[in-house]
Amino acid sequence: MSNSRPIAFVNARLIDPEALSETSGGLLIQDGLVADVGPRLTREAAPSDAILIDCGGDVLAPGIVDMRCFIGEPGAEYRETIATASAAAARGGVTTLVCRPDTSPPVDDPAVVDFIRRRARDDAAVRVLPMAAITKGLHGAEIAEYGMLQEAGAVAFADGDWSIESAQVMRQALRYGRDFDALLAPNVADRALAGHGVVREGAFATRLGLPGVPREAETIALDRDLRLAALTGARYHAARLSNALSLAAMAKAKREGHSVTCGVTINHLTLNENDIGDYRTFLKLQPPLAPEDERIALVSALADGAIDVIVSDHEGQDVETKRLPFDEARPGAVGLETMLSAALRLVGAGYLSLPKLWRALSLRPSEILRLPTGRLRKGAPADLVRFAPDEPYVLEPSSLRSKCRNTPFDQARFEGRVKMTLVAGNVIYQ
Repeated sequence: MSNSRPIAFVNARLIDPEALSETSGGLLIQDGLVADVGPRLTREAAPSDAILIDCGGDVLAPGIVDMRCFIGEPGAEYRETIATASAAAARGGVTTLVCRPDTSPPVDDPAVVDFIRRRARDDAAVRVLPMAAITKGLHGAEIAEYGMLQEAGAVAFADGDWSIESAQVMRQALRYGRDFDALLAPNVADRALAGHGVVREGAFATRLGLPGVPREAETIALDRDLRLAALTGARYHAARLSNALSLAAMAKAKREGHSVTCGVTINHLTLNENDIGDYRTFLKLQPPLAPEDERIALVSALADGAIDVIVSDHEGQDVETKRLPFDEARPGAVGLETMLSAALRLVGAGYLSLPKLWRALSLRPSEILRLPTGRLRKGAPADLVRFAPDEPYVLEPSSLRSKCRNTPFDQARFEGRVKMTLVAGNVIYQ
């Protein structure tokens, strides 16, 4: 809902991911921007014509920027639409969505980028930014037209669930991307080495009698890409890492000064392979969930800043593709509405502070995508989330606004209920 009057939030816990600080105070919105913020903004100091909102000690923070989300438009609207994904995002405190290019047709043409932007303008309450394909048709052979796709509105480039097979094609893509100062953000997974694996290779896979994926399938592909990124000088972002070997390779590339960053899914930070239990297909993910020691390594890397961003990796799957034997079910889980509450488990367990968490949820993705969002300062877009971090609830899948309900957190006990989400100063969820 749009309102021309200023909005003053008072009595809030302000999370500033730039300063890595948490303070008590208020925030003033005027014309869609943050006009003032800080401890001096109290009820008495608010403008007389402002709409006054007393947060009662709730957290007020920049809206979450999700760099990886599957939206079914065009071609798979039965799984998710821009409208339903946007509603789910707003309820979860996500104010910017970056949608994947593996649609039908894929986002390899400026006309498809334009379609997504127009549909988002008409149907979405949150900001929806298209990611375009690295190669035409996602076939891993011919490089897409990055310049034209950027002009149409693409913010980054990726392909499908697997790495581009040809090192020469990947080198050309990175070199071409460098010429346009484009961000390439592919998955890193060697299809041939992964084979038909459906869980992480190891004792757990053996116990379940399921084919496993070695962690080297990710790390070998990542190491190749990092070397090619160093060779070309391109901007490179590994979309989702899941093991300690990959973290070591990424840390080495960063120490050498290359323009590389990485993400991790909220599922891999908060779940491990044992949660699969009795072949629960809603926990069949790509990459597969890891053992607990690997999960802890990911959490530690996040706390240290070695991992840059957290993504929901939201991917709705319908009942027909999930209620199958584990090795036949499609991978993926919805996550827009549970991302915040799941992430707060890391704060509650003492792994990291709320400002550090928000650095990965909002500031770093904004910086990597070169967006003005993710900041709690004067002049920044008033994309905000207000939530009660300690308010408990039990997740009922039937309450989810996503079109599909394949959540790995069915009946999970959570804390952290979103009370209000704003985009450009407009309340889109309350």
